[in-house]
Amino acid sequence: MKFNRVLVFAFMAASFSLTSCQNEEEVTSSSEISEQTINAIKTMGFSTQNVQRAEGGYLVEGDIILKESDLRDAGKVQALRVGEAEQYRTTNLVTGLPRVITVSVDPKLPASYVAAVDEALARYNAEGIQLTFQRVTSGASINLVAAPKNAQYLASAGFPTSAGQPHNEVKIATRHIGTNPNRSWLATILAHEIGHCIGFRHTDYMDRSYSCGGGYTNEGASTVGAIQVPGTPASADPNSWMLACIGSGQNRPFNTNDKTALGYLY
Repeated sequence: MKFNRVLVFAFMAASFSLTSCQNEEEVTSSSEISEQTINAIKTMGFSTQNVQRAEGGYLVEGDIILKESDLRDAGKVQALRVGEAEQYRTTNLVTGLPRVITVSVDPKLPASYVAAVDEALARYNAEGIQLTFQRVTSGASINLVAAPKNAQYLASAGFPTSAGQPHNEVKIATRHIGTNPNRSWLATILAHEIGHCIGFRHTDYMDRSYSCGGGYTNEGASTVGAIQVPGTPASADPNSWMLACIGSGQNRPFNTNDKTALGYLY
C-alpha cells in the first residue's frame, strides 16, 4: 500500500491511502463539523477537504492538528500571497535561540523506533542550525507517542505556539508503520513531523496532488499561516522532506532547498 504523507510525508504530512501526518482519535466526516469551524480553517490557509475531528482539535491536510485556540486566532494572522511549490513556514516559529529541543520516545512504541528517531534528530543536528535536538527519557519538548488504534494516518503533529514553543507531540500509527519498519523511511516521517512542530508546512502546499496523487488541490487565493521561505524555488521540488505524502519505504533526507529553508529560519 502506498502512503501519501511524509508527514504527510505521512498524510503530513503527506499521505496517500493514509496520511503521514495525522493524529486523529475519532474520525468524523467534514459534514459533522460546523460551518464556522470550516471557515476558520480556510481563513488560516488550510485545505478544508476531509477535515476530521481529532483529539485536541481538528485534523487537516492529513497530518496537521489545529487546536480550538488556533481557530480562535484565525482572524489575527496576516494575509499572504499565494505561491507554487516553495518551502513554507507558519506564522509562529520556535523562539529563544539558540536552543536545545528535547525529544522523548514513549516506551509503548516499538523499541526498533528509537534508531529511526536518532537518525531523524541527527539529520537536523548535522545542519548546524540554532536548534539542537537531543533524545531524553522524560520531560521532553516534543513527545513521540502511539496514535489511537483507529488512526487513519501514519503520523501527525501540530505547529509552534504563539509563545514560541514547539508543538509538544507527534503521534505515530504503529499499525500502519509496523513494528520493524525501514529505518530511513521512518526517520523521514519523523523528521517531517518534527518539521511541523518547529513551524514548517508542506512544500506542495499549493497543490498536494503533486506528492499525494489524485486531483489538483489548491487551497485558495487568500491564505494565512503559509509564508514562503526566501531563497527557496518557485518551481516544483520533488524531493523535499516536507512534501505532503510519501511512498512506503521512501527516504527523503534534506535536499539543497530544505537546507536553505532550515538555515534561513534557524
